[in-house]
Amino acid sequence: MARVFLLVILCFTALLSSSLCFGHGDGDQALAKINIYETSLALDTSVKIHASPSVLGSQGEDIEWVHVAVSNPKPTSKDWIGVFSPANFDSGNCWPTTGGKEKTPYICSAPVKYLYCNTHPEYMKSGNVTFKLQMINQRADISFALFTNDVKMPQLLGKSNPVAFVNPKAPVYPRLALTKNWDEMTVTWTSGYNINEAVPFVEWSAKGLPSKRSPAGTITFNRNSLCGNPARGVGWRDPGFFHTAFLKELWPNREYTYRLGHDLVNGSTIWSKNYTFVSSPYPGQDSLQRVIIFGDMGKGERDGSNEYNDYQPGSLNTTDQLIKDLKNYDIVFHIGDLTYSNGYLSQWDQFTSQIEPIASTVPYMVGSGNHERDWPDTGSFYARPDSGGECGVPAETMFYFPAENRAKFWYRADYGMFRFCIADTEHDWREGTEQYQFIERCLASVDRKTQPWLIFMAHRVLGYSTNDWYGQEGTFEEPMGRESLQKLWQKYKVDLAFYGHVHNYERSCPIYESQCVNNDKDHYSGTFKGTIHVVVGGAGSHLSPFSSLVPKWSLVRDYDFGFVKLTASDHSSLLFEYKKSSTGQVYDSFNISRDYRDVLACTHDSCEPTTSAG
Repeated sequence: MARVFLLVILCFTALLSSSLCFGHGDGDQALAKINIYETSLALDTSVKIHASPSVLGSQGEDIEWVHVAVSNPKPTSKDWIGVFSPANFDSGNCWPTTGGKEKTPYICSAPVKYLYCNTHPEYMKSGNVTFKLQMINQRADISFALFTNDVKMPQLLGKSNPVAFVNPKAPVYPRLALTKNWDEMTVTWTSGYNINEAVPFVEWSAKGLPSKRSPAGTITFNRNSLCGNPARGVGWRDPGFFHTAFLKELWPNREYTYRLGHDLVNGSTIWSKNYTFVSSPYPGQDSLQRVIIFGDMGKGERDGSNEYNDYQPGSLNTTDQLIKDLKNYDIVFHIGDLTYSNGYLSQWDQFTSQIEPIASTVPYMVGSGNHERDWPDTGSFYARPDSGGECGVPAETMFYFPAENRAKFWYRADYGMFRFCIADTEHDWREGTEQYQFIERCLASVDRKTQPWLIFMAHRVLGYSTNDWYGQEGTFEEPMGRESLQKLWQKYKVDLAFYGHVHNYERSCPIYESQCVNNDKDHYSGTFKGTIHVVVGGAGSHLSPFSSLVPKWSLVRDYDFGFVKLTASDHSSLLFEYKKSSTGQVYDSFNISRDYRDVLACTHDSCEPTTSAG
């Protein structure tokens, strides 16, 4: 018995990862701060830790609050609670790593979150307190453990009873997305059911019409799909299975109700709760169309845990403002740096849970950022370890987007009067590349008579930004960013270009080759003269300072969390609003008024040379 207990403890201590061991650095992921190799055993029989309720989701919930009662007669300011899933730390579940220090101990479970005990005002006085921690259904049971001596030199004092959801495999966290066809919608969700256990589908209908069932495909990934640690090591957690169904032949602008289903092999059916969405407008349709755009939101924790790099309140405020305003927009674009999981796969479930009220109701279109894709020797344009070994796999698998090749994260999206061209800055975009050819095709193929509003999006700033590090370089852009693309923006008269990566807000004048081509600030009308570039990467992650240099083209800057809303009321009028995440109030706005003849008109470098022959 003692030997088994020791094996359990050794496996448990193996949960905790060190940035030193994995070469990951503290980065932007709070869980990377926990150090595995400095963990020691300090079990104390006087320490008690109990979690209740032990059974979650009895009414079908996929989010529950757990009360964790702690009794510690020797409380210190360095005590903390770690949350891990699965709760079983038997050595048979360990996955052996290879090479140097990583050979032992083995990794048995995944860290989900942690919370310093002194966040409770009474802990240091008595050591007897109850913490409230929010848990989501992540397909496995959960345990809570009390440590002392901080996260860099942890000592395990005690471990709680396991806590589990009634049906850990239940279908959860639906994400809507556009397809290549205007009259379709995809629904992607997560479950614990493989295809040999259950048949996944979506049941859906419009009011007054008979319901339909659309089959869903099932995919997943494993450790070997990933590129390095911590994603393949301490950050690994079984991701479950991802199901995508195509709902076809939708009527434009009609409300549909849907629910997720799994027909089990025993003949029963597992259902999700009911959701609704409104189908897309017909391309070019003249109706009210509203778009939300932001980057770099990450995820926050409503219980105060994992606080690092200001995701609380930024990420939660952005999410909450969008939930509050759900009826007043139609589609969302999150242009890269989605979760900042950085190799800790438990965080992807946390993120999809956080955005569920939004993504289950309107299309949630995503782009690829450095924290999704970058990893050395994997074809990324940047040989940095920013993805924590994920190298794009979770993002490409868990979200649908209408790309020709899911590993090449660029695609076109049409929504009513809008054409969106979404680039992937983690792959080469320069002239002569495959992506450059895609960008030109996307911009060139739009019919501006029916889709007048042409939008370019990318994660890194390929246009203009006075972010501090760009200012130090003197380029005010991602290196090699706009050199190849600016002639395309000008030639095809791109109205707006949006970027994340820099965690603040900034708007340029209409600009071409670093020169303002229009002196207006609040209203733009008539002939197109240049693209307006917008940095909108302040949705949640720690804010980025501006350069002290302020070029003439930088019209508005805001060192705060926020997002952009575009409202097209017709083919000639577009309203731009930048809103604060904390209040939802408009901080910056302008209008564009442009008729089709204005789009046809030639300006500098926007039309082919002509002659007066004959």
